[in-house]
Amino acid sequence: MLRSLLYLLLFTLAVSVIKAVAGIIAKVFSESAGSSPGAGPSRPQPSAHAVGELRKDPVCGTFVSTATAIQQKAGGEVRYFCSTVCRDKFRA
Repeated sequence: MLRSLLYLLLFTLAVSVIKAVAGIIAKVFSESAGSSPGAGPSRPQPSAHAVGELRKDPVCGTFVSTATAIQQKAGGEVRYFCSTVCRDKFRA
């Protein structure tokens, strides 16, 4: 009986340690993947001083401020993009 209790306690401890290590590893990989140059289109960082109306990027659907967005005029209509990548995708 005592041996079974000891095995159960060791098993629980081992599972807890494995979950903690896996969480740390996942956090490290997610932080490093988010800062890599090929992680996706670079988006302007929001500014505390950014003012203007919010418009939806026609490519990715992100809402951007008209004051900080990349603008493209075509046929008398102005389109607002969150990044040059989205603007270039729209042109293609």
